[in-house]
Amino acid sequence: MSVLLVFTTVPDRGTADALARDLVADGLAACVNIQAPCTSMYHWEGKIETTAEIPLVAKTTEERYAALEARLRAAHPYAVPEIVAIPVVGGLPAYLDWVTSSVANRPV
Repeated sequence: MSVLLVFTTVPDRGTADALARDLVADGLAACVNIQAPCTSMYHWEGKIETTAEIPLVAKTTEERYAALEARLRAAHPYAVPEIVAIPVVGGLPAYLDWVTSSVANRPV
């Protein structure tokens, strides 16, 4: 099974905590890192926006990705949330095995 890092951002700590807890509790992510607030600058609806956001990094597998993405889309407060999955090409085998076993055989 291939491990993925899935990135998203949310508008506040409460949303970050709730989303991270749900993803881990439901076996869609083995772990979610809630990062320090950052400032994001982007084009949206013809304007440059600047927003404070909380980045999240979820560890999951390719097999669980579709369910994780669906959950993020359903629960996310943004109309078009950032959801970016990056394959892990290396890492400590014991950690990668832990990620895989943490999300394996869990109902979607």
